[in-house]
Amino acid sequence: MSTSRRGLLGFLLLLAAAITLASIGPLERVLGTSARLVYFHGAWVWSALIAFTAAAAFGLGGLLRPNMRLHRWSTGWARAGAIFWLSSLLLSLWAMQASWNGLYLDEPRWQLGVRFGVIAILVQTAISLIRRPRLASALNVLYFAALGPALLTAEAVLHPPAPITSSGSALVRLFFLALLATTSLAAWQLSALLRPRW
Repeated sequence: MSTSRRGLLGFLLLLAAAITLASIGPLERVLGTSARLVYFHGAWVWSALIAFTAAAAFGLGGLLRPNMRLHRWSTGWARAGAIFWLSSLLLSLWAMQASWNGLYLDEPRWQLGVRFGVIAILVQTAISLIRRPRLASALNVLYFAALGPALLTAEAVLHPPAPITSSGSALVRLFFLALLATTSLAAWQLSALLRPRW
């Protein structure tokens, strides 16, 4: 089996493990079984953020100490982050419907997610077309530098600001950490698959 096929199989197995784990998550008094979808959505978004953070870290490392391997990892992580981020928007629609019994597309965090999803597509398309490693790393650093502050200052209307960390249940917090570890490993596996061959 080729390396790429093993990598894809690893990603799919981790994805299946995350879905299975989410399906047996602890229930919540208000959301009931919908809480499991919310857990999965939250872990998926946080994995996207971890991927963007890694892309910026590798990119900054590559800019400070020129190293093609760092540039490749920066772009691999950024591509994985973009895929996780964009698919999290679809998951958020499902979570909205399940939790709020309707879609609230004026939610500031949803609007921010869409904007940065479009920007991620544009940035990664530009990187793929231009094929300049240092520029790719610089763009990945700039993207993260814009996303971080935007998330920290985004208004939350219906979306709770920190539903897991504010939970009084140690079981919920531990379960979410296990789920986040699984989805983050899936993001890492995907990033390795998506590294450019510069």
